[in-house]
Amino acid sequence: MNRLERLERLVGEMNISKIKKQVVVVLGLGGVGGYAAESLARSGIGTLILVDYDIVDITNLNRQIIATKETIGKSKAACWQDRIKLINEDCQVKIIEDKITPDNIDLLFSDNPTYIVDACDTLSTKETLIIECLKRKVKLISSMGTGNKMDPSKLEIIDIRKTSYDPLAKKIRKFIIDNKINKKIPVVCSTESPRKISQPVGSNSFVPATAGLLCTSYIINDIVGDLNDID
Repeated sequence: MNRLERLERLVGEMNISKIKKQVVVVLGLGGVGGYAAESLARSGIGTLILVDYDIVDITNLNRQIIATKETIGKSKAACWQDRIKLINEDCQVKIIEDKITPDNIDLLFSDNPTYIVDACDTLSTKETLIIECLKRKVKLISSMGTGNKMDPSKLEIIDIRKTSYDPLAKKIRKFIIDNKINKKIPVVCSTESPRKISQPVGSNSFVPATAGLLCTSYIINDIVGDLNDID
């Protein structure tokens, strides 16, 4: 049996071949990035570069798909590498266990990715990544904040300039304006106002997961394009 048979029925054999040729970086393997990584692997992406410097913590059990009692204390990236091999043995998986900053962001481009999923929390890294992806012509989908939110139905894929309510998106909008960036910057963002909760940020299992799945949907739909000609 072909593990991608059900997807092939939707998108066609030619598009499955396109999907298998893609190299996708997932930056951050938390609640958002983990669901993106898994759904990309299940969609047949040929090469995944998984980036996270952290270990699985007990507080991750409420929302991160990789978090179980068996993985607590282990490298997130290494755990994901093992998990994806159990899902899609044809997927080539490389892990980067460095904390990505503006100073070492070149690490993300060493394998010539076609797409990058930005699921990290660091503003300066997100901003630098926008500049670098535009310069290198790498397609980027960036997740905005999912903490302190309860309604996954209010998440959408939208240009950064059209976002509202999200405090992180507000800062990036200013960055876009200050740097006179005219290109569209697609993001996954919620129209829900975050609840006012003191640190640490509150989270659940369903809002970050939905954001991660939307990141994957953006990539797969971009690859397959117009499906009007699919038999």
